[in-house]
Amino acid sequence: MHDPQAALGTAEDILRRAGAVPQLTSIPTVDELNAGLERLRSEHPDLISSERIGTSRLGEPIWLHHVGTGRRSALIVGGVHPNEPIGSLTILHLVEQLASDEAFRAGCDTAWHIVPCADPDGMRLNEGWFADPSDRSLYTREFFRPAPDEQVEWTFPFAYKDAYFDAMMPETVALARAIDLTAPDLYVPLHNSEGGGAYFYLSHAVPALYPLLHEITTSCGVPLHTGEAEGAHFTVLADAIYEMSTLQDAYDWSEEAGLDPYPPGSAGDASTSYTRRYGTLSLIAELPQFGDPAADDASLTETVHRDALRRCGERLVETGRILTELIAAVDPHVRMDTPLLRAARVFSPMATGAGKADLLRAEKEDGRLATVAELSSLDGVVNLHRLRWGGMLRRALTAEVAAGVAAPEVRRAAAEIQTIFDGWLAEARAGGDTPPLPLAQVVGVQYGAILAAHAQLERP
Repeated sequence: MHDPQAALGTAEDILRRAGAVPQLTSIPTVDELNAGLERLRSEHPDLISSERIGTSRLGEPIWLHHVGTGRRSALIVGGVHPNEPIGSLTILHLVEQLASDEAFRAGCDTAWHIVPCADPDGMRLNEGWFADPSDRSLYTREFFRPAPDEQVEWTFPFAYKDAYFDAMMPETVALARAIDLTAPDLYVPLHNSEGGGAYFYLSHAVPALYPLLHEITTSCGVPLHTGEAEGAHFTVLADAIYEMSTLQDAYDWSEEAGLDPYPPGSAGDASTSYTRRYGTLSLIAELPQFGDPAADDASLTETVHRDALRRCGERLVETGRILTELIAAVDPHVRMDTPLLRAARVFSPMATGAGKADLLRAEKEDGRLATVAELSSLDGVVNLHRLRWGGMLRRALTAEVAAGVAAPEVRRAAAEIQTIFDGWLAEARAGGDTPPLPLAQVVGVQYGAILAAHAQLERP
């Protein structure tokens, strides 16, 4: 039991707060998120203020809320990837706690700045699964993730070797404005993963933080991700904790591996790179929406790791081939230029690229055995590429059919991708149960991680 009277900002206090998130059953829509924050602002007008910092491409206002005052500045941003909305719940809980708990607010000695949703247009394309985020089939059918050059998080200016990007979207300009206005000591863009376990990124090594991040995750009943990292070039700081890689690092790693370091569809730098000019501590807490009992199982299997990598690579290459060939066949006949189709065009060949990277890694591996977590995460990567990109292509072509403007070639392709997608979904479900994690638990970890990182601002 943790002492409810523990001093503010101590490990005991942070663990208690992380474990006290109330039960949650749904994710707020953009309108519900804005309404919730407006309600809190109207109830606490002397504490919470708001300003408009930008406008989305479809004309949606982008807001920056300010909560309290203090010596330090913290910027929390939701919706940087609109398919990752757990942060909406984290934001509502954080602002409610700051508004209702004067001792907590004063103890933080911080001006908190909140961008509730950096990409409202993209988030609205995911709202079809928000009312029941526990339904994974519904999630895959209503999923949307923008093409890289349409993602707020990855469209900051970048110039390195043969790579160059300066096509900042209005939403990206708004986020840059929020960073410049607040000059944050702590910056947390709110992300979440799809399945597996929790993992974290830090802008730089903070050894004192690692045990607390692990303890928060365990105390909230969320497994740690101990399988494959998202990229082979990431520096491991501790179990499930990585140092944020720069885009230059990723470029160099790909170049040295013989891969195209900046393939078609690549975009710009990340918001966390932009904050480096302020000496900011940046944290990303990736929380899984769906659980994986094997996420933290380090026991050895009888499968050689390089064989598992090779198998994963082959399946990804085949996935990319199927999708890219289907898109190439239908592209001359489509009439509707939608975000879903643009994303499917870019991400489908990325499945091939990811597969080739795994095949290259397999060639350099020794004969060690894979862990249960590694095998599970490799299967998860294949399912992710199949169901995300195949699902978005299915939505794009089905929308054209439903609008009554589909050419015969588009109708045939829509039926074909529906059959392929249904088969991939059935295969993924046959691979094992992936139960949804209670929202209160994953929000608790994300909220607790913010408080834990904030507590490190006091230390040199």
